[in-house]
Amino acid sequence: MTAETSVPQIALPALSDGVAWSVEIRDVASGATLAWHAAERVLPTASVGKMFLLAATAVAIESGTLDPHEPLTRARDDDVADSGIWQHLSTPTLPVTDVCTLIGSVSDNLATNVLLPRIGLDASHVAADLLDARDSRLLDKVRDHRGSEDPQTLSVGSARDLAGAAVAIEVGTSLGASASRRVRSWLGTSVDLSMVASAFGLDPLAHSAPDAEIRLWNKTGTDAGILADVGVVSTAGDALAYAVVAGWDHQTQPDLRDDVLADMHAVGVRIRERLAA
Repeated sequence: MTAETSVPQIALPALSDGVAWSVEIRDVASGATLAWHAAERVLPTASVGKMFLLAATAVAIESGTLDPHEPLTRARDDDVADSGIWQHLSTPTLPVTDVCTLIGSVSDNLATNVLLPRIGLDASHVAADLLDARDSRLLDKVRDHRGSEDPQTLSVGSARDLAGAAVAIEVGTSLGASASRRVRSWLGTSVDLSMVASAFGLDPLAHSAPDAEIRLWNKTGTDAGILADVGVVSTAGDALAYAVVAGWDHQTQPDLRDDVLADMHAVGVRIRERLAA
C-alpha cells in the first residue's frame, strides 16, 4: 500500500499558501509513512545535499580507502562566504574527521568545498543511491555566485527520498553500521534547530546526548526562498524520521520566510506529540 492510498497517522498542520512543500514523516522501526504532503516533489534543498557527501566520506573511511586523519588544506579557490566557522579560523589544515564535524555542526561551506574534491561528487551520488534517494543529489560545490554554466542550486531532493535516507542512516543497513554511526555522530552536532527541530526543546549547542529523553540528529538547508530540515528524533521507545522542504519565490514574496518557519515548527510539534503519545 502506498502512502497516498493509506490513512495518515499524524495530521499535518495547515501549510502556508504560495509555498511549494514536500513533507514526509516515517516510523523508523517499521518504515511506515505516517504523514506526507507532496512527498515525491523534487525541490531545491540548499545544504541538505551535504548529507550525501558525509555519507560517502563515512563509507570511504570504513572501507579503508580514506584515512580519517588525513590532513585537508584549504585553498583560495575553496573560499566561500555564509555558513561556517573555518573561514574565521587561522588554521589552514584540518583532518578529514574534523572537516566532517564542521559540515555536520554548522554546515560549513568552506569545509564542504575542501572535502568535495577529495571524495568526489560521483561518490556522493553513489551514497545517495545506497540510501535509495535516487531523485536527490548534491549538484555542485558551494559558490557565492552561480553563473549560467553552473548548476543553478547546490542540491535537490524530495521529502520521500530524504525521509527514507534518514531512516536508512538511523538503522544502519544501507551504508553499514559503522559508516552510519559516523554520519549520525557528525549530524548529531548540528546547531541549526531553527526549523522542524525548534519544537523539540533542545539546546542547539549541546544535544549530542539525549536531553529530556529526546535524541536528535538533523541536516538543514537555507537559501533565498529555500528552507529544508531532515533528521531523526527519538525517545527511549520510539523514533521518527522526517523531511520538510519548502520553496517559494523570495523576490515576489520576501516576507514568507517567517510563515514557513512557523509551519515547520508546527510540523515539529506534531512529531513531538506523536513521540509523547
